[in-house]
Amino acid sequence: MTIHPCDIAARIAATEAIINQLEDELEPHLAPTGSLPPGPEPDPAAAIPEPSGPEPAEPEPAASQPIAIQPAPPTPRAPAPPPERQDGWTPERQARFLQALAATHNVSAAAREVGMTRQTAYRLRARLRGQPFDLAWDAAFQTAFDALTEAAMERALNGVEVPHLHKGEVVHTSRRYDERLTVALLAMRLQPRRAHLPPWHPASKFRPDDFRALVTRVAHGPATWDGREDSETTRELGPPDHSATN
Repeated sequence: MTIHPCDIAARIAATEAIINQLEDELEPHLAPTGSLPPGPEPDPAAAIPEPSGPEPAEPEPAASQPIAIQPAPPTPRAPAPPPERQDGWTPERQARFLQALAATHNVSAAAREVGMTRQTAYRLRARLRGQPFDLAWDAAFQTAFDALTEAAMERALNGVEVPHLHKGEVVHTSRRYDERLTVALLAMRLQPRRAHLPPWHPASKFRPDDFRALVTRVAHGPATWDGREDSETTRELGPPDHSATN
């Protein structure tokens, strides 16, 4: 069948009209020009390339090292107690005796107060001649000597008032002076109380009347200035003589 060229042109025009109409109807539903329709979201696991070789072996945990245990610090040892005296004259008892001696100025009474005797007190002093106990003994009597010297000085300077009676009545008074007392006081004043000590000697740090400091030194020891203990800590004098009297 022969188709006339005019029919072909009419069919082409009708086809283009149909295409244009379809484009107008589908334009709101189509993506903008130059953009692609959204595709499926990428899989994160797919982005990681799989290893091509065998998986590396996990490192073995390091062998645990033994923990070194530090030894506990040694417990400090308590200071060794002073050796026990065989004669009973412990440092504490010596200090109490000296305090009683300063209060009573009586050796027998002070010894009895601490449960000791006059004889053992004098023997202890003789053995510790020049040591803290001996100096504290002198200092204990120093207070009594000071009071006695003051009273004697008053009598030597001002005399003693002597009343004169007549028929039982005081008619007048006079002053009597004792020259022997004055001479004795002057001799006591000139007599040195303690031998001169070099400045390096420990006893030079104590005054002759420094009773409290000397008693503290006796109580805490040691018994001698050079740091040695009294030999009586290991040697016994014998039982105290409780029959001693003043």
